[in-house]
Amino acid sequence: MGQNHNRCAWVGEDPLYVNYHDTEWGVPAYDDETQFEFLILEGAQAGLSWLTILKRRDGYRRIFHNFDVNRVAQMTEQEIQAALIDPGIIRNKLKVRAAVKNAQVFLGIQNEFGTFSRYIWGFVDGKPLQNNWNEGAEVPAISNQSDKLSRDLKQRGMSFVGSTIIYAHMQATGMVNDHIVNCFRHSEATEVKTKAVN
Repeated sequence: MGQNHNRCAWVGEDPLYVNYHDTEWGVPAYDDETQFEFLILEGAQAGLSWLTILKRRDGYRRIFHNFDVNRVAQMTEQEIQAALIDPGIIRNKLKVRAAVKNAQVFLGIQNEFGTFSRYIWGFVDGKPLQNNWNEGAEVPAISNQSDKLSRDLKQRGMSFVGSTIIYAHMQATGMVNDHIVNCFRHSEATEVKTKAVN
């Protein structure tokens, strides 16, 4: 991407962050693999900066079987203990165990709805919510949709899925377009050809 692009103010100068903003953040994700990856990463991020997690993304990919939900759901106690001493991820016992439990719940949702994407996109009627913020300070941390989704996921047995985490997940996976209006990605995200969730 060229250097003359206006970007959301949170991006800063880190090339990893710039690339993430320019190529991933806010792009509608209708595949279960991407949805599961971001659920793990957003849960890991709780209380930390997103850049901290991005820098360890390869570690998470390695520990959590390339984000294969079936394999994560079946992780053994030995694998969990190995993860907890691996410097490639945030070694938080609650978060690591939550990833395994959340994978099991994720599979249950797939079984009930056919795909996880069909379930989660149902909270925004199957298409991205388009916001038109002028500056980053206007962007909310939660929404009515994230409140409802968070509540439902918790009732199903997931953890580290509070409304703030879930709203960040919705932003990351393009369920909501929170690029500010003068960011070059705002119009691009608006023009994304959304595919129906069947």
